[in-house]
Amino acid sequence: MTILSGPDCTTMTDVRAGVDALDRELVALLAKRFAYMDAAARIKPERGHVRDEARKTQVIENARAEAVRLGVPDAVVADLWEALVEASIAYELAAFDKR
Repeated sequence: MTILSGPDCTTMTDVRAGVDALDRELVALLAKRFAYMDAAARIKPERGHVRDEARKTQVIENARAEAVRLGVPDAVVADLWEALVEASIAYELAAFDKR
């Protein structure tokens, strides 16, 4: 099945196939992001260095700015990134504790 771009979809089957394909890509990108969290847990010298509120703010603001640039709802993106960053911190803490 050919995956169409959003504007080219003419049926809900087209839309669902595109969303499913994109979701697979997003999960693959998240796997790459979590690999960076594994690296951070390995590199940081102390558990207390895992949470960095200034960096968290920067990451969320970067995502918000990119959303604005692309014309998608920046508040929604900021909320998603809040959840993503908190999940990443929890993941990194667990990875730190394992080492």
